[in-house]
Amino acid sequence: MNVFCDNLKRFRMARNMTQEQAAEALGVSTQTVSRWECNTTLPDVMILPRIAELYCVTVDDLYKKTSVAYENYAQRLLSVFEADPDPDNFIRAEMEFRKLLRSGEYSMNDLRTYGILYQFMMQHCREKAEEVFDRVLKKDPNEDPQTYWSTRRQKSYFLWEIGRNNENINEFLPKIQAGSNEVQEWVCLIQAYSQEGRTEDAWALARQAVERFPENASLYSYSGDLLRTMKRYDEAFVHWRRALELEPKWLDAAYSMGFCYEEMGQFDKAYEVWCGVVEELERRGFEPELDFPRSLAQKCKEKMDQD
Repeated sequence: MNVFCDNLKRFRMARNMTQEQAAEALGVSTQTVSRWECNTTLPDVMILPRIAELYCVTVDDLYKKTSVAYENYAQRLLSVFEADPDPDNFIRAEMEFRKLLRSGEYSMNDLRTYGILYQFMMQHCREKAEEVFDRVLKKDPNEDPQTYWSTRRQKSYFLWEIGRNNENINEFLPKIQAGSNEVQEWVCLIQAYSQEGRTEDAWALARQAVERFPENASLYSYSGDLLRTMKRYDEAFVHWRRALELEPKWLDAAYSMGFCYEEMGQFDKAYEVWCGVVEELERRGFEPELDFPRSLAQKCKEKMDQD
């Protein structure tokens, strides 16, 4: 008997199914299933995906000597994604697990392997994110300075999220100690200290940076955020306003002001900030981005109406 026909019988038996049950599930006669397994006839190619799904394998598994039957099709698709972390393979497996959960016919092991699927995807996403960030950072910063340094700050946040913030500090601290004239390197070290919870170190560095680069809006914005962390609110607003004076389109400072006003319970002032953000985004034509500040403004309005 050839491998294909032998697998049909082996997979069916692994599922504890009779030929009659398999035939009913596939919408064919029992004799047809028997002829497939006996190599008298072969199934039409269009029915192969249904056979594979019924036996919790892939179509390719039907032709392999070493193929094994899984508890269900979701677990088999998980193994496919593990071998080839293509997002399409993740989507196929995730949809199958969701279908399994909706059916209510799942085990503790199914829940465990569903979690593993997301663990594998998380690892893949981390690797992919770092790979793409590094592709940008290998380019000449002068080609597009704004995108380059925005990417570097994003990677800094990414490394902090995955527990590698020490890499940020180790990269930028020697440059600052050597007297770097690149303001963004100062910003990146300030960000790294802040992410590490070293607020005082970040604030000390920010003060030096502001003295050295007094016309840089991002430094004032970061300084305001640090002062907010230290609950020095009045000073924080001075720095945020200075950031917006230098760069009116620097909405990071505006968002910080709005959230700080909310934190202080001054919802009327927060409302004004959120309305200003909405107006600025409308001027720029950023329609999809409007929902968030509008929702923040609405929540502040509701708070104001309650008082």
